[in-house]
Amino acid sequence: MKDHPRRAKRVRRTHEQGFKEGLIARSLVPGASVAAIAMEGGVNANLLFKWRREHVRAKVFGAAPSTSLVPVCVIGQPDRLPAPQPHLPAIGDGASRGTRTCVIELEIAGAQLRLRGAVDEAMLGSVLRALRQSQ
Repeated sequence: MKDHPRRAKRVRRTHEQGFKEGLIARSLVPGASVAAIAMEGGVNANLLFKWRREHVRAKVFGAAPSTSLVPVCVIGQPDRLPAPQPHLPAIGDGASRGTRTCVIELEIAGAQLRLRGAVDEAMLGSVLRALRQSQ
């Protein structure tokens, strides 16, 4: 049996926050090449793109991203509406004082949310709070 030389175990490099922020700031300048900036910093371009995504998410949500599931109620035909969930506000039957007819489109952390028709302000507030808490 041959003796195989032992390879050294790979160790992940850690980078200081100031170093990351410097590369992120340089890469956010219009016309800047992320690949060139990453190469100058000695990191992979994919890693710099990851840092940029985390930077934007932290700016939008004020914290590091996390994944969690939130309850969703899909409303089908009007004659077969599901019972409202006890922890969510009920959707009213007609136009109430806080209801507007419109289209709202949001893109949050790569997810798209599109609301059409009558949007209850209280329900929209609940959805946005749930999204913020889930991040």
